[in-house]
Formats: sequence, structure tokens, C-alpha cells
Amino acid sequence: MNSIFTISLDFELHWGVHDKRSVAQYQQHLHGVRAVVPALLTLFRQYQIHATWATVGMLFAENKSQLLAWQPSHLPQYLQPHFSPYPSFKNIGNHHQDDPYHYALDVIKQIKKYPHQEIGSHTFSHYYCLEAGQTPLQFKADLEAALLAAQAQNIELKSLVFPRNQFSAAYINVCEEMGFSTYRGNEQSWLYAAKSGSDERLYRRALRLLDAYVNVSGHHTFSLESRGNSGLVNIPASRFLRPYSRQLKMLEKLRLQRILKSMTYAAQQQQVYHLWWHPHNFGAAIDENLHFLGLILQHYQQLQKQYRMRSLNMGEIGEQILRNKS
Repeated sequence: MNSIFTISLDFELHWGVHDKRSVAQYQQHLHGVRAVVPALLTLFRQYQIHATWATVGMLFAENKSQLLAWQPSHLPQYLQPHFSPYPSFKNIGNHHQDDPYHYALDVIKQIKKYPHQEIGSHTFSHYYCLEAGQTPLQFKADLEAALLAAQAQNIELKSLVFPRNQFSAAYINVCEEMGFSTYRGNEQSWLYAAKSGSDERLYRRALRLLDAYVNVSGHHTFSLESRGNSGLVNIPASRFLRPYSRQLKMLEKLRLQRILKSMTYAAQQQQVYHLWWHPHNFGAAIDENLHFLGLILQHYQQLQKQYRMRSLNMGEIGEQILRNKS
């Protein structure tokens, strides 16, 4: 069995940002997404990369009327209301020409034109499964809306990425019930265990930052044989591709080597390496981030030649696992 290199991207734009300060902070990142996506697709085609674009369902809407029509029957009742995007509906524009942060059907159609690119789900509303107040029933209604939005573009959703990597067994069961076949789990370390925002701790964030530069928690690669015998397939993350930081630019070689060494380990052990990030992470320093990604993809190409490493998206990995079991 050959090793596998897989990429998943959390495509969310404004729907993943729920307070005014964060919106202002990320405005440059969000604005850059429409330049970043074509550049990513070009790189993926150049290196024959199969990727999953986990897309917030609201981005499928052509206009505000359609968005309102897809609104779930049960809305999430977060105890912290700012987590919900629904109150902001009254303030958004009517289509992507006058509100490029809340509509992205044009970008989704562009992604669909490129080979080996899977459109997955990032839930309909960027749903937070571990925040207080919401319930699995409300989550199910959210996924129903996500499936409806994708069906409008003849897209069948099979892979799901939980926003903020928040999930539990109850929510995985809902995903399986709704017809999903794969999801992205978290790195298999206490540093990356699923937590609500209120349960997150500063020291864990600091250790995760350190882990991006030196090997604190391991390679986080895995074999297909370890993915269980039934139910929704967990394709856990190996590494979050942190964006370029001018403040930490002296450490860029360490950040790169952290990723390349784990990719090499996966290739040598015939395992899977799963890289992920948000397209808007590249939005502020586009050239630097694309150059860094290009170095990673060049390394993948070397591993492909030396160890016959393959690139598959999440849906294709799920299909491979099912074939192996039959």
C-alpha cells in the first residue's frame, strides 16, 4: 500500500468570523481569498494535487433570497449569541457583487472546473458543535440545509470538516445519519483534543505554536488500516499549515522542515499525511504563503518519485478504505 498526501481546506469567508473586531482584523485576509483560490488551483493542477474544499453551505447562495429560503428549521441556540450568523442576515448584501464576504458561488464553480477537487462541507452556518446552548437536533437541521445548498449545484457532499475542530460522538452519529462518509478528525494528541472556546487554555495554544516549528507532539501520520471497520471514516489532521508571519520569519526554515520531515516519515512508513488550512490564511501575505506551499508540493513530488506517494482527497481516501474492507 502506497503512502498518501491529502489536503483539506476550510472555505468559510465571513461566515467563520462572528465579531466586529475579528472582521476588521481579517478583512485583508478575506479580501485576498479571491486571488488566493485561483493561485491554489493552479498549484494543485501543476503538482496533480487532490484536495477537499470544506465549504460553508451559506456560500452556495446566489442571492439573499436563496440564503433565506435555505435557513434551517431549527437554528442553533448558543448561549453566546454572537456565535450565530443568523442575526446578521439583515445586514448582508444581496449578492457577491456588493458583498464578496458572504457569497462565493462564483468561486465554488471555479473550483469545480479543476480536476480532483472535492467540494466538501464545513456545515451550513459554520456550526460550533461544542458551544453551550446548541443541540444535535439543531446540528442535524444545519446539515440538512448544507445538503440542500449543495444539491442546488448538483454537488453530493460526502466529506465534512467540523468548524473549529469541535465535535463529539453524538455529532459524528448525525453526520453518518445524513449520509456523510468521511470527516476530518483532530491530531491524536491532548494538545489538539476537541474543546469549546471557553475550555481552551493559553498554554495549549502556546504549545501548538511551538509544535509548528519543532516536533513536540509527533508526526500525526496514520495508516489506512487503522481507520476502523464501520461507520463514518475519520481522516485525522496531521498538520495545520500556519500562515507566514513577518514576526517569526527567522523561523520559516524550521516551520518548513517540521512539515517535510513528517511527510517523509509518512512516505517511508506507507502512511497518510493530512495537511490543512483556510484559504483566507494566505490572504495577507499571498506571495510568501504560495512560495512556502510550493516548496511543500515540490517535496511531495520528490516523495512520489522515490516512494510512490499518492495524492488523494478525503472522499477518495474514504472510497479506498471501503475497497480495502470489501
